[in-house]
Amino acid sequence: MREDNALLHRLQAGDDLAVGELVDTYGQRIYHLAFRYMRNREDAEEVTQDVLYKVIRKVGAFRGDSALSSWIYRITFNTAMSRLRTAKHQPLPSDETVTLEGLRPIKREPADWSQMADERVFRAELRRRVLRAILALPVIYRAPVVLRDLQGLSTEEASARLRVKDQTLKSRLHRGRLILRRQLADFAGGLELHRAA
Repeated sequence: MREDNALLHRLQAGDDLAVGELVDTYGQRIYHLAFRYMRNREDAEEVTQDVLYKVIRKVGAFRGDSALSSWIYRITFNTAMSRLRTAKHQPLPSDETVTLEGLRPIKREPADWSQMADERVFRAELRRRVLRAILALPVIYRAPVVLRDLQGLSTEEASARLRVKDQTLKSRLHRGRLILRRQLADFAGGLELHRAA
């Protein structure tokens, strides 16, 4: 409990090392809980990435009415349920004839789901790669990227949290984004090829 409170305060204060600690402490627990709901590895991994992303983005708004772990598990539950609801309401391809009022019967064509499944795999892998790449950034560049791009803070807010000038923050953010772009270039190239195919 005390460790959770310390981690929470560090996350809310913009301590960039706390992000790695969050992943180390909760990543596996989130995955196991997500797997219990999703029943397959790929979906559980996607839920885990989504949850970690949401926690990092929304930790500033967390008021501490419950334990940090309870809040994280609630986000995991909601994310998993949302994904299950979405999957449940996807229309299934069918050969049945559909009659529309006032129109002649039409034959429903089976939907092509191959593209969609492919895109989902690419998005999940992209999320994993981005999170890994952010955690691998040098400390000095990771904090601005987390505060600006994940938590959505303004330049002024992020500068105040890190106690640096706006121009310093912008410079470090730019450098961090360049490093990320280079680290993800091979994957981004794969996405371009995938879309062109």
